[in-house]
Amino acid sequence: MFASFPTLLPFLLFAFVASITPGPTNILVLSNSARYGLAAAMPIVFGGCAGAAAIVLLVGSGIGSSLTAFPAVQTVMQWLGMAWLSYLAWQIFSAPAEALDAQAPKARLGLVGAASLQLINPKTWMMALAVVSVFAGAGEQRLHHVMCLSLAFFLISLPCLGAWALLGAGSTRWLRSPRSMQTFNRCMALLLLGSAWLSVWV
Repeated sequence: MFASFPTLLPFLLFAFVASITPGPTNILVLSNSARYGLAAAMPIVFGGCAGAAAIVLLVGSGIGSSLTAFPAVQTVMQWLGMAWLSYLAWQIFSAPAEALDAQAPKARLGLVGAASLQLINPKTWMMALAVVSVFAGAGEQRLHHVMCLSLAFFLISLPCLGAWALLGAGSTRWLRSPRSMQTFNRCMALLLLGSAWLSVWV
């Protein structure tokens, strides 16, 4: 397999690093898992992974070329993503600690929301463009390679985001008081806001 697809192993290493390092999706997984429980974070994990994998597939099929051909599209997507992440950060920051309940659906992102967040995140599209350019290769096997890359990214990112969900669920033992939960919420909100706005300047 590696003889016909020599860039697969380097891509697996890249996908692991890209998925495990902190970013808006990781922070949302951590926050939701700590606030609502591990089960509540799973739709975000699956949605985020599926959305990013789908973008790799779309870019490999040529659909993502509009981002490079029309910079205005990238700008619009960037500000839509920024507005949504800022809104989510405010919801987390302003949530009253005593109102948090593992059964309460309010402020949960969910599978569709997490997948949609990837679709309007230009950095995810740029990552996918880089992945396809560097790892997909050329020739008649290119589409097959793109499909393998998309599937591999999904399978690699699942346990990576799952680890963030477990970290959040494990932190609940330190978040038993309303004050500690509120402090955690506000720290997560500021981290989310910072990771979102930092992408504008990087």
